[in-house]
Amino acid sequence: MRAHWAYEMGWGHAFLELPDFVLGFSTHVKLEGLNPTGSIKLKAARAMVENAEADGILKPGSRLIESTSGNLGIALASVCAAKGHRLTLVTDPNANEYSLRFMRALGAEVITVTARDPNGGFLQSRIDLIHGVLAEDPSVVWLNQYTNPANPGAHLDSTAVEIFQGFGEPDWLFIGVGTSGTLMGVTEYVRRTRAATRIVAVDTLGSVTFGEAPGRRWIPGLGASRRPEIFDAHGAFDKVLIEERETVLMCRHVARSYGLLLGGSSGTVLAAVRAMRNSIASGSTVLAISPDLGDRYLDSVYDDDWVTRRFGPTVRTHANRGTDTDPTNTALT
Repeated sequence: MRAHWAYEMGWGHAFLELPDFVLGFSTHVKLEGLNPTGSIKLKAARAMVENAEADGILKPGSRLIESTSGNLGIALASVCAAKGHRLTLVTDPNANEYSLRFMRALGAEVITVTARDPNGGFLQSRIDLIHGVLAEDPSVVWLNQYTNPANPGAHLDSTAVEIFQGFGEPDWLFIGVGTSGTLMGVTEYVRRTRAATRIVAVDTLGSVTFGEAPGRRWIPGLGASRRPEIFDAHGAFDKVLIEERETVLMCRHVARSYGLLLGGSSGTVLAAVRAMRNSIASGSTVLAISPDLGDRYLDSVYDDDWVTRRFGPTVRTHANRGTDTDPTNTALT
């Protein structure tokens, strides 16, 4: 198999076809990992900071604080370094060491919470710590990606435009759900333009965003232990949940079959494409948004010992073979 590239100069304009990923229709990925900070989060980070500056909330030398599982923290650290703002990032043990070192190298202060919240995750614990900082120092600015309209607005103005004007109108569009900023922004674009594209929101099993029961999760990026305020559960999209073991298998499969090292969120989204294959008409064009590449997951998704500890030797064996995946425990709502 050979991956087919289509590339336009500019951030986030790289599209790659995965031939025979599913027989009967074409599957493409939008590689947001080629953005300067390595992920799609740069768009939201820049928009939130620039909107706050325009509103007078952020002034030269202001101190910001934000909750992050990795990619947004790197993006914000880059933007704040360039603009001269001080930055504190609140993260948790699921953030990988690569991302933490990246944030610190860009000048950010990094705080890691270790106490799980009532839903078994860390998100509410991170937010509680931020509220404590704000109570002690009201001058600190919290951009709050979970409520900030600039988050989906960034994807309405950029990601969606790149897709529908650069790639063309796909029949199906698969989007991972973390804060839901990308999903909400692109969904709004489709609503406004009345495009016929069918959107599928993809989350990881154990996330509460779709109203399902909470569960322990190991891979940063998608999922939440509390529903983000910007998420509209009644939007015009389908919803799919994918187990993290399928994420690992899919990432390894794509790496060994297409020579493409993708991040955990990307593997989850592609596993959803495979899970939905019987609903997709022959000849359709499918596009999956890939939020980041796999270099930040070398010590987790692509590490044999880590996979064995989290998911057992059977998953490790299949992963090492680059075994194709066929999710059997996928929840579809």
